[in-house]
Amino acid sequence: MAPATSPMPATPASGPTVATPPALALDRHAVLALDLGTTTGWALRRRDGGITSGTVTFRPSRFEGGGMRFLRFRGWLAEVSDLSGGLARIAFEEVRAHAGTDAAHLYGGFLAHLAAWCEERGIAYEGVPVGTIRRFATGRGNADKAAMVAAMCARGFTPADDNEADAIALLLWATESSGGRA
Repeated sequence: MAPATSPMPATPASGPTVATPPALALDRHAVLALDLGTTTGWALRRRDGGITSGTVTFRPSRFEGGGMRFLRFRGWLAEVSDLSGGLARIAFEEVRAHAGTDAAHLYGGFLAHLAAWCEERGIAYEGVPVGTIRRFATGRGNADKAAMVAAMCARGFTPADDNEADAIALLLWATESSGGRA
């Protein structure tokens, strides 16, 4: 004969009642803005709406080949994407004129790796002309670096340099309704 089991009595559990926390409102998508270069300025609007920014340097050490900067850049993109819960969109500063040949070559390399990385993952990416970003931030399309830093400080940010200021301005342009797209 099989042993019979009796149902457990319906009594309340002992101890305090634990409330289930409400789900976070993650109705926004993570957006990354980049000022590409050896010292890349970046700004990230997280899914919770908060903004984080900074700079990262991809200068190769004396014992590395020139391609290592691009491999580290791709690794950094993957890390930012993972930590943000996945990127929906990347906006980058589209530079059409460079101060020198080396800067143009490096920019082209970063742009090629960014485009390939985004295509592999199905992440939307778009270039925004420098004049558009500066006009949005300062009212003048030909504003200098100091004016960009001052404009971002006036909005409550504390950029370390012009690369970070440009990335913040680009992020605001890309996410505010008065800029690009929200």
